[in-house]
Amino acid sequence: MRASATWKGSQQYDALSESGHSLTLDADAARAGGPGPMELVLMSLCACTSVDVVSILTKKREPFTSLTVIAAAEQASEAPRVFTAIRLTYRISGKVSKKAMEDAVGLSKNKYCSVSKMLEKAAPIEFTIEYLDEPSESTT
Repeated sequence: MRASATWKGSQQYDALSESGHSLTLDADAARAGGPGPMELVLMSLCACTSVDVVSILTKKREPFTSLTVIAAAEQASEAPRVFTAIRLTYRISGKVSKKAMEDAVGLSKNKYCSVSKMLEKAAPIEFTIEYLDEPSESTT
């Protein structure tokens, strides 16, 4: 896998992935031109675990209707400002069973999500699940 970042002036960079996708990153505190690099890491974590959870719930034929993953991270006060703690909140809609959702999140965190496995070497990752509809008690 390969990627690049090209300085465009000030604190803005155009990042390009090997697959040809691009986005602008902005390291300035205002973040007017795009997310900062560490924000992008958190966004990647949310996307990575979402992919896993959706795949697992779909395979289990769980009737979920939406999923949002929110990450909140604490950073070291001095450079390098690595993450020191990460909290993920999974917001799920639909009549998904609690067991199926807990299993899916656990499998993502402990087995499938590459971003999570890398980040947990630097910071503990905790999670909570919020059921926006009444979850079913069935075990799938």
